[in-house]
Amino acid sequence: MFEEKFFIRRKKNDEKLINYGFTKKADGYQYTTSVMNGQFLLYVFVDNKGAVFTKMIDCLENEEYPLYKVSASVGSFVGKVRAECEAVLTDIAEKCYETDIFHGEQTLAVINYVREKYGDEMEYLWERFPDNAIWRRKDNRKWYGAVLTVSKEKLGLASGEIAEIIDLRLQPEQVAQTIDHVKYFPGWHMNKKHWYTMLLNHSVSTEEICERIDISYALAVK
Repeated sequence: MFEEKFFIRRKKNDEKLINYGFTKKADGYQYTTSVMNGQFLLYVFVDNKGAVFTKMIDCLENEEYPLYKVSASVGSFVGKVRAECEAVLTDIAEKCYETDIFHGEQTLAVINYVREKYGDEMEYLWERFPDNAIWRRKDNRKWYGAVLTVSKEKLGLASGEIAEIIDLRLQPEQVAQTIDHVKYFPGWHMNKKHWYTMLLNHSVSTEEICERIDISYALAVK
């Protein structure tokens, strides 16, 4: 579907939709804007699950103009119409939708902990690895945590199951003492002297992980 690619791994924020200019309907939300200097009206519909659909109306002919959705339709004019529609959808995705990557109960709990205590949101830095994100301090921009999605095999476990993990900082001597390859693992994709990894599957309590986040945050000042 033409619209789907703009909203992959995202979830709608109802309040932001309303603030953007969407009107609440029984089956979702609707937004209307003009494109191509008023030649067309673009209708954007968001259903209650967050799926997005569009319809373009030619104001001169008072007829629907579907060619912008057809990838095989080429030419300067249809290209400009498509580009303006894509710009609108990109703006809506960025301003009205939130990143929706991680779903584990404990993962969401620690993300919320960081948000409430430090006011930091996860940063998704790698286009090739959309399931990986980091936190960094506002004052010096140093990383103090990362949440990643990996196969348990990558941690040395006898399972190909995909898991959500957290990487945190620790003093080198404490890293060496902590790693047990059961609950605490060498830092995945990090400097193993300074970082270690835990599974976000309640093998370590959420309370302990939050305490360890605080330690990691403090260590990121150097």
